Amino acid sequence: MAQLRQDYERFVEMGAEIVVVGPETAESFRRYWQEEQLPFIGLPDPEQTVLSLYGQEVRLFKLGRMPALMLIDASGLLRFVHYGHSMADIPDNEEILQLLASASGLKEG
Repeated sequence: MAQLRQDYERFVEMGAEIVVVGPETAESFRRYWQEEQLPFIGLPDPEQTVLSLYGQEVRLFKLGRMPALMLIDASGLLRFVHYGHSMADIPDNEEILQLLASASGLKEG
């Protein structure tokens, strides 16, 4: 999440909003968001209802829930999906910003 925080303003300038969904409780999320001073939305999903709807995988032998990244446009259309195969398998910000630019017809820079 630190990488998303680094370029948060660039995401906002592109008209994007970051929403992080995680299996933790509301109290755990609140504490973590305050400690890390994260500027984007955190949605606790302890029952894993939302996470399951979007097909995020759980792999017990790889430390639990695998990362997933989705770009959803303003009309609700899913434009890009990346399901990680390990905890480190996360697209970098430049790739995400380029995807946003191509989906919106804007040039990033």
